[in-house]
Amino acid sequence: MAGHKYNLSPVSVPTVDTHYRRIVTQLPVPESLPIFERLAKFEPMSMQGQPPVIWDRAEGCQIHDRWGNMWLDWSSCVLVSNAGHGRPEIRQALRDALDKPLLATYVFAHEGRAELCEMLAATTPAGLDKVFLLSTGAEATENAVKLARTYGVRKGGPRKHVIVSFEGAFHGRTLGAQMIGGMPNLKEWIVELPKGFVTVPFPDGFRCEDTSFDLFLGSLAKQGIAPEDVAGVITESYQGIGPNFLPDDYARQLGQWCRKHDVVLVMDEVQSGFGRTGKFYCWEHYDLVPDLICCGKGISSSLPISAVIGRNDIMSMYPPGSMTSTHSASPLPVAAALENLRIIERENLVGRAAALGQALGEALDRIQARYPRNIGAAMHRGLVGGLLMVVPGTKNPDADMALAINERCFQKGLLMFAPVGLGGGCIKIAPPLVISDDALREGISVLEEACAEILG
Repeated sequence: MAGHKYNLSPVSVPTVDTHYRRIVTQLPVPESLPIFERLAKFEPMSMQGQPPVIWDRAEGCQIHDRWGNMWLDWSSCVLVSNAGHGRPEIRQALRDALDKPLLATYVFAHEGRAELCEMLAATTPAGLDKVFLLSTGAEATENAVKLARTYGVRKGGPRKHVIVSFEGAFHGRTLGAQMIGGMPNLKEWIVELPKGFVTVPFPDGFRCEDTSFDLFLGSLAKQGIAPEDVAGVITESYQGIGPNFLPDDYARQLGQWCRKHDVVLVMDEVQSGFGRTGKFYCWEHYDLVPDLICCGKGISSSLPISAVIGRNDIMSMYPPGSMTSTHSASPLPVAAALENLRIIERENLVGRAAALGQALGEALDRIQARYPRNIGAAMHRGLVGGLLMVVPGTKNPDADMALAINERCFQKGLLMFAPVGLGGGCIKIAPPLVISDDALREGISVLEEACAEILG
């Protein structure tokens, strides 16, 4: 089982029994090991790397295995389950679709598709009224790049084709998505990158201390890129490896620069959308309006579906049949997304994330201040946060320390995901937006305990 960084030899851990957490076996559960062995035999090693839990069912903000253990979830399936796991309303919507029955439609129309497009368009400013439904976040980012580049070439000729993205960015795992990504180790397999894709530093304020917009302008100039060359700029509203947020003033100037030079501004909201940061979209924290918005993950809190929402003129460049996807607007994911959007609005989960985010942010700042040699920075907004673990005396990520704290939390009944292969060194926190005040406080206490035991 080489390559799995977590300990897969069962160890005895203290029993945990609270309203939100229950650990009653050795971890990993000895009876679960044959399942991990089957996965190791028949799956590529790349699918390993997360805490060794065999999920059996998930409800609200809790994950259960079938041996009596229960974890408080701070992963949300990596920013998917914003409205909570296993929502009865979503399950009922799926039953209704199954009983109809209507399981697949290709690009033939169905009523749910029209309703979802209209609901998503209503979440954006006037003029961004076109919605292209897809299946994955990588599909969304690749299509956004295609649209931005098409627009640029049609407006400015072949010269205006450059796509600008940011160092440290993650936009997906397909070829085009990784060409615009900002992690060199994830691009090694491409060998020779085509021209027209450039990266600039991301001004996170920690590893890149220069947060002025002059950094953007200077970086383009050093690479011989003029504004007239640029078709589009794509950035995550926050970089998932942190979360690293754009400085507000930098973001405002970026929006102004794109508007001045007729550059398509693409905000990748695959991780950050649907209430996660205390706004419906994270870009709403910034004084800008994007031209294209990439959505995924939290759009359904369950089944795979994604979308590009954008400016009418940009989205309408391709004629019928020339920009489609086989499972675009597949009825089951559409039913889940519709019910998810209703839940987010009905329960004001955006406001809930903003309110609970204050407590989470204060706690992360407190933990960072307690261990400044090991925790370089605390990043947070709404119900997403991260502690950047560093090698003492440096800003280099300490992936081993992050893994140790993550594993200790797992043993105590608090489940987080590990960003294996994406830079490491970050303890990423992203509970479902339905988490209760008590559950959030309990999770914070567990994280503090784990940090004290590992770092203290």
